[in-house]
Amino acid sequence: MQAAFPSKTFPNHYTIVTGLYPESNGLIDNNMYDPVFDASFSLGNDEKNNPAWYLGQPIWNTAMHQGLKSGTFFWPGSDVKINGSFPDIYKPYDGNVPFEERVFTILKWLQLPDNERPDFYTLYLEEPDKSGHNFGPVDAKISTAIQGVDKIMGQLMNGLKQIDLHRCLNIIVVADHGMEEISCDRKEVMEDLVGNISNYFVNEGPFGRIRARNEDFVLDSAGLVANMSCKKRDQKITPYLKSNLPKRLHYANSRRIEDVTVLVEPKWQFERFLGSLRFCSGGNHGYDNDVGSMHAMFLSYGPKFQQNTSIEPFANIELYNLMCDVLEISPYNNNGTHGSMNHVLSKTFYNPTHPAEQSKPTQCPFISLTPEDELGCKCPALTAHEFNSRLNLTLEEKTASERKHMLFGRPQMLQPDSGYCVLHQEGFISGYSHEVLMPLWSSFTIDKPANLDPLPAVIPNCLRADVRLPEHQSPRCDQFETAGNLTHAFLYPPNLNITEEQQYDALTMSNVAPMYPAFKRIWDYLHNTLLKKYASIYNGINVVTGPVFDYNYDGRYDAIEQMQQFVPGTNITIPTHYFVVLTSCKNAGQPVSACGGELQTVSFLLPHRADNTERCKSTEDESLWVEDHIWFHQSRVRDVEWITGLDFYSASSRPVPELLMMKTRPTAAIQRNQ
Repeated sequence: MQAAFPSKTFPNHYTIVTGLYPESNGLIDNNMYDPVFDASFSLGNDEKNNPAWYLGQPIWNTAMHQGLKSGTFFWPGSDVKINGSFPDIYKPYDGNVPFEERVFTILKWLQLPDNERPDFYTLYLEEPDKSGHNFGPVDAKISTAIQGVDKIMGQLMNGLKQIDLHRCLNIIVVADHGMEEISCDRKEVMEDLVGNISNYFVNEGPFGRIRARNEDFVLDSAGLVANMSCKKRDQKITPYLKSNLPKRLHYANSRRIEDVTVLVEPKWQFERFLGSLRFCSGGNHGYDNDVGSMHAMFLSYGPKFQQNTSIEPFANIELYNLMCDVLEISPYNNNGTHGSMNHVLSKTFYNPTHPAEQSKPTQCPFISLTPEDELGCKCPALTAHEFNSRLNLTLEEKTASERKHMLFGRPQMLQPDSGYCVLHQEGFISGYSHEVLMPLWSSFTIDKPANLDPLPAVIPNCLRADVRLPEHQSPRCDQFETAGNLTHAFLYPPNLNITEEQQYDALTMSNVAPMYPAFKRIWDYLHNTLLKKYASIYNGINVVTGPVFDYNYDGRYDAIEQMQQFVPGTNITIPTHYFVVLTSCKNAGQPVSACGGELQTVSFLLPHRADNTERCKSTEDESLWVEDHIWFHQSRVRDVEWITGLDFYSASSRPVPELLMMKTRPTAAIQRNQ
C-alpha cells in the first residue's frame, strides 16, 4: 500500500481515516506552521488538540452521522473534537498504556450491550515504528518488535474467538508508512549551499520545508531554490517551489506548505547547519512516497473481504471509501475513487458508473479549400489546395481513424461550458478548444515499430492555417515570432507519419501549442525517441496528450478566469504542464489495438518550465537525463483526469471498477521497462 506524501505519522493516519491527501486533510506534517493562525502544530504541544487543524471528516464521524457508533483506542485525531464531535468512546493518547491493555479494552467494548457497542473501532500500536527509529529497519531488534506486535495480534484474534466473534468482525491491519536506514554521516547541510541562513526557518529531516524566519524578511523563494540547485556534484537534495513539485505528491494546495520544499534522496537527511539535526541515526521516514522503503502494508480479514487473495498495490487514500463500504454507509467528500477497491470485497456495496459528460463537442466543418486568412503562415513545399482537401474526411474515413486512434473512445469533457470540436485526420484525432486556442487533447496509436531509429526531422518552415477553424478561433504563426522566450510545438508529432501526406496533415495551427524552448527539448525527445521505444517494448501504445492549466496548483483544472499567463499580445494561455497517457495491453503478446485482456497504463504530468534546472544534467545530451525526468513526473491516470477535466476509457467494454483500479494504480507500482 502506498503511503501519502510526506510519509509521516500524523499525515498518513489522518489520510487513512479521511481519504484526503495531507494537503487537503490539514495535517501536512507532524510539525507545521499556519500563517493565518500564526501558530505552530507539533505532536508535543497543545495545538495538537485544536480542531481547527483537522480538515475533512474522519470515518468515526461519518459513521456517527449515519446512526452508527465508533470506539477508538488511539488514532491521531480521535481524541480531538473534530467538527464538534468526539467518537462515542475514545481514549486520550497515552503511549505508556501497555498493548495488552489496549486489546483487552477493545474486547470489552465488543461485549457492551447492543445500544452501547461501537460498530467501528480503531486500535493503534507504536511498534515496530518506535524500534525502527531507534535502531534502523534492518537491526535484529526490529524482528523482536515485530514478533511482539504479532503476539498482540494473536491475543486479539484469540480473544475474538473466545467471545465467538472471530468469524463476524471485519478487520483491516495497516501501516502508515515504511522506514529507511539513516546515518549522521549522510546529511546535506543548507548552510554549505547558500551561506548565511540566519533568515530561514527550516523543517529538517527526510524532506525539508523553508520559510522566512520572521515577518521583516521577505523570502525570495525562486531565488533560494536557484541558489540551492545543483550546487555540487552528486547533490542529495533537490529544492522545489511547491508549484513545481511532481503532481503525484499532491503537496502544494495548502497555506501550511511553505513555498520552498526540499526532496531528499533515501538514506540521506537535510539540516539547516552542521549538527542542527538532533536525531540523525537509526531509522526515519518522510521520503518521496514512491521510494520502496516508504511503502506500507495492508491486510484484511472477515466475511466482507475476499479470502486468500493477493491484490494489486493501491494508495491509502482509497481506504476510507473501502471502510465506508464495509460499514455500508455513504462516504464524505474525499480524494479516493469510490469503487476502485471493489475487488477486495466479497460482495459489492457500491457500483460506480462513468460520469456524465458536461460539454459535448461542437462542429468545426470543412467549408473551403482556402483559409479566410493565412494567419502569417507559410509552407513553400506544398500546394495548399491539394493538402487541405485531405482534411475533408468522409464519414467512413473518420470512423476508420477513430477505430485506429481512439481505441477506448473519445475523452469525455467533464468541464462545464467548454467549447471545443473534434478534428479528424488520418494519423490522429484531436479535441480543439475555441477558448484556449489549442488542442485539449490529441489521440493516436503507434504500432510496434520495425526499428528503434529516432524519428526523422519534421519538414522545416512549414505551417499553415487549418481551414476547418475560423481565423478568430486559431492562433497565428506571426504571434509566435514575437513571443519572446516562447515558441510553438506540436502535440501530435508530424514526423510520426506513415506517408508524407500524413505529415502535412499535422503541420497546421490546430496541432500547435505554446512551449518554452527549454521544455521543447524534453518534448521533442519524448516524440522522436521515447514514444517509439515504448511502442516497441509494449507491443504498440495508444497515446493521449495535451496541455494542462493549473495556476493555483490545486491539482484540478483551472477555469478560464483563473488562467494567468499568456503568449505576449494574445489570449493564448501558456500551459503549466503537459500530460501524456500511454495505454498498452498487459499481455505484451497482444497488440494494444487487439487487446482482449487487461490494459496497463503509464501517465506523466510534465511541468512546463522556462528552464531545466531541476535536472543537474540538463546541459548534457537529452539521452542522459530526459527519460529520468519524465518518469520522476509520472502520475496516475486519475491525476490527469482531475487536472484536465477529462474522463478516459469511457467507451471501453471493461467493467468500471476494473478501469478505476487501473486509473488509480499508484505510481510506485508502475515500473519503467528498459
